[in-house]
Amino acid sequence: MDLGLKNKVVVVSGAAGKEGSIGETIIKRLANEGAIPVLIDRNERGIEYAENLKAKGIDALFCKTDVTDPVQIEAAVAGIIQKYGRIDVVINNVGVNDGVGLNATYEEFMESLKLNLASYFLLIKYALPYLKKSKGNILNIGSKVALTGQGGTSGYAAAKGGVLALTREWAVDLIPYGIRSNALIIAESFTPAYDEWLKTLPDGDAALAKINKSIPLESRMTRPEEIADTVLFLISGRSSHTTGQFVFIDGGYVHLDRALINDLNP
Repeated sequence: MDLGLKNKVVVVSGAAGKEGSIGETIIKRLANEGAIPVLIDRNERGIEYAENLKAKGIDALFCKTDVTDPVQIEAAVAGIIQKYGRIDVVINNVGVNDGVGLNATYEEFMESLKLNLASYFLLIKYALPYLKKSKGNILNIGSKVALTGQGGTSGYAAAKGGVLALTREWAVDLIPYGIRSNALIIAESFTPAYDEWLKTLPDGDAALAKINKSIPLESRMTRPEEIADTVLFLISGRSSHTTGQFVFIDGGYVHLDRALINDLNP
């Protein structure tokens, strides 16, 4: 299926995670579709990722950016426009489950909100004039924590709840411009960061088995590739009448009856 993403300038924040991360996987999938990936991240891995794409004949741009800094985000958008003259899609993909809980300081809580929520607002704020010109669209990467809670992560939970609220607020605001705004909600996905967290536990294998058992469909975590494929569909013209929606890619984790899950996964 042709998703119509060829030569579309797609900006992805949090794009320079470790190989196999959600952001890095999205970038690869975009490149495969002929889109022009723009990587927004503070990690210099983004240089290597962009250069690797260029070596394959794929146009790409890395903008080293601290997304908690409005000045740097504004400069990144200016750089994108200087090179390409347009922005067709913004994918807000930043997310750090930082463990800022009720025992954290006010400053730590606010820093969590800046990273996980305010960065979404800032990137859209500065990209919006160009999204209006292209009649582009917005996709926010959300988390089940906003809906289920997790414990010990007040900052991240509040931020991800705010991301869902902004998704629908923007869907309403931007109807006159034909701009769609949606959120993709992830539950458990086996990323490099998840693997690192498991290795900090006394018995990571047992923890992984317990998590897998809690996921109804196939008793496994969602693969980053499955997330990236859903991202591509939602930002494409094949999803042209979808806006203000929370799309769950979680193997049924959030919505299916818990007793049924136990019966399915003995």
